[in-house]
Amino acid sequence: MTAAFQRRLPRSRRKRDEMGDGIVIRKAHFPGRAPIDAYGNGGFRFADMSHRGSILCLPSGIHGWEPEDASALRASDLDLILQQSDRIEILLVGTGLSLKPLPKDLRQALREAGIGADPMSTGAAVRTYNVLLAEDRAVAAALVAVD
Repeated sequence: MTAAFQRRLPRSRRKRDEMGDGIVIRKAHFPGRAPIDAYGNGGFRFADMSHRGSILCLPSGIHGWEPEDASALRASDLDLILQQSDRIEILLVGTGLSLKPLPKDLRQALREAGIGADPMSTGAAVRTYNVLLAEDRAVAAALVAVD
């Protein structure tokens, strides 16, 4: 593309051409603690943003999360939580529309890391997370998205 033609393009198009074609996909991460404003329709709203899919609410921020099988969580699904265990006392696990118990190996891994885990429906977990966050508690949440 010639320089003269490039100058006639809208600025947004020039910028895109300078950066190259394609979309850059980054891991979803909000670098702060924020209450959950809404949930449902397969995602969550928080901090004037929305995220489609499940999330982890941690001391390091809110992260997009894709558990291998949301109906049967495993310790490997919570690696990021275990890495930050020194800053987490309570983990709320939103298991979807209804309460599903945590597998024994997952409860054991969390217990060994010094984290108390409380499974509940995603709606109950969101409400409880917001209350404990407002109280400035060392809380984290693993929230499975619901439709």
